[in-house]
Amino acid sequence: MADETYRDWPFFDDRHRQLAIELEAWAEAQVADDDGADVDAACRELVRRLGAAGWLAHAVAGRAHGGAGDVIDTRAICLLREILARHSGLADFAFAMQGLGSGAISLAGSAAQQARYLPRVARGEAIAAFALSEPEAGSDVAALACKAERDGAGHVLNGCKTWISNGGIADFYVVFARSGEAPGARGISAYIVDAGRPGLEIAERIDLIAPHPLARLEFTNCRLPADALIGRGGEGFKIAMRTLDVFRTSVAAAALGYARRAFDAALERATTRPMFGRKLADFQLTQARLAQMATTIDSAALLTYRAAWQRDRRRGVTREAAMAKWAATEGAQQVIDAALQLWGGLGLVSGQTVERLYREIRALRIYEGASEVQQIVIARDLLAAAAA
Repeated sequence: MADETYRDWPFFDDRHRQLAIELEAWAEAQVADDDGADVDAACRELVRRLGAAGWLAHAVAGRAHGGAGDVIDTRAICLLREILARHSGLADFAFAMQGLGSGAISLAGSAAQQARYLPRVARGEAIAAFALSEPEAGSDVAALACKAERDGAGHVLNGCKTWISNGGIADFYVVFARSGEAPGARGISAYIVDAGRPGLEIAERIDLIAPHPLARLEFTNCRLPADALIGRGGEGFKIAMRTLDVFRTSVAAAALGYARRAFDAALERATTRPMFGRKLADFQLTQARLAQMATTIDSAALLTYRAAWQRDRRRGVTREAAMAKWAATEGAQQVIDAALQLWGGLGLVSGQTVERLYREIRALRIYEGASEVQQIVIARDLLAAAAA
């Protein structure tokens, strides 16, 4: 069992600690690593279970719409993602994408949009997706080329989105497109596109080293009603950044879950593996490696839960969330690599815990802002503060 003493830190309230205890018990009984071939079916089933058990209520805002609170509790979603990731990468994915995919509606949707979509997301009855990235616009969101034009009272979408999580299984997509109110980031709007709408095509399913539902979407004269627009025209970039600000810290928490599980596996191996008449853990090189791993995990956890606590206190967290994501994802990669090294050749065998974690962690250093982007964000914030 992973170390749980961090839950005693002052970042958490008693309700967070109780939430973690309850989820831990549920995950032990309901969640397991799944290497089956049908990832789509597994993901749908996890969304259904998470919704039926009430965990997805924490991924949406508004008690009136099935949310656990009127605003999203960042510490809660971080604890949930850390615990789920420690049990199953796909379970973490299923939870996180429900929150990210519906986040724009929670934050900026109309009352009608919230009433239509959020209760079904919270119950696990509708799968959500966040469609921001394009072939030539990943980290540089302002470079979006997918175009939205007014057509009478409605809108018409044309263009491509790629690397879309839940692509192909989602019931609706929140799509960001260039609507032309102003140049650059100020000319982007957000729209809700229901799956199956004419003009929306799942052009390609994308296979990753750690299987998750992913797709490229093509929009060809995809007509949307007027009420598909989220917020006002030209607010899409702001809405996307607000959504990412909520969930970026939780990516760090998922990385912590992976790292803690890898560390548990490393401890198990080190304390049981015979080596030259001793145990692997008896060697100073092993002890030094374990010390580095434990320190890396605690350092990342402090940054992660500081950022979550700060956001829940309604403070800006752009710099802190970037620090948390960068430190936790890069640190988890180092911890998992060290764990695999301690397992030796057995760690390379497909299906072994450390081998699966090695594949799972790699994407976290890229999505929702690559490590290099997080460093730019941190530096710009520091320089802006110095200039002020």
